Amino acid sequence: MTVFERLKQATAEDWNSYVDHAFVREMEAGTLPEAAFRAYLVQDYLFLIQFARANALAVYKSRTLDDMSAAHGGLNAILGEMHLHVRLCARWGLSPATLEAAPEHAATVAYTRYVLDCGASGDLLDLHVALAPCVIGYAEIGRRLAPALAARPDHPYREWIAEYASDG
Repeated sequence: MTVFERLKQATAEDWNSYVDHAFVREMEAGTLPEAAFRAYLVQDYLFLIQFARANALAVYKSRTLDDMSAAHGGLNAILGEMHLHVRLCARWGLSPATLEAAPEHAATVAYTRYVLDCGASGDLLDLHVALAPCVIGYAEIGRRLAPALAARPDHPYREWIAEYASDG
């Protein structure tokens, strides 16, 4: 069992409430109101900006060339994800101008600034630990929701689920 699996097991109630809640269940069923998904897409875009900054901070905090290269790869992956996200948002009627003009919700600010503060005040490990729930949580949610796509070929959230269920 990995360290992360042991941590999840030790905090199962908290972790499960993080990756399995009404929003996720409604997304899985395809019953999530479109307005809620659009609001999420906007906040996720704003989150990704801060996530990219955190990965840039990881380059700065790295002590070895290998760590710098890994952090640079993470930053490039996030920037690529942002381009995909902007295209997804456009299909949901959200322009880049709308995304950039939107205010961050309190929860987005709280988490992203927490991550950046951990990275700024701590070391590279502190930054990675603060980022881990998001990175792992999204993948876990995407993979859990993936079977819903086979059950419903016209699933309204197919593109999002497929992206987060993928190996990337």
